[in-house]
Amino acid sequence: MYLTSEKKQELFAKHGQSAQDTGSAEGQIALFSLRINHLTEHLKKNKKDHSTRRALIKLVGKRRSLLDYLIKKDIERYRAIIKELNLRK
Repeated sequence: MYLTSEKKQELFAKHGQSAQDTGSAEGQIALFSLRINHLTEHLKKNKKDHSTRRALIKLVGKRRSLLDYLIKKDIERYRAIIKELNLRK
């Protein structure tokens, strides 16, 4: 699999408060973004994989919900994570 536990810890350490902080919105958004990018690449090669397409749409919705939560909670954290991950709004 493309996502090892070491890679997850590194991701959470970079975007969360610590490597064990898996619950922060920033860490989860970063993880979802990594998975979304991976699934997008998979779908470019496998256009008829509808179950993966559905999973991708669900992930995008989850990330959108977390981003909406961050907008309401702390706009500066939202702007920082958008800039770090190069997400457009």
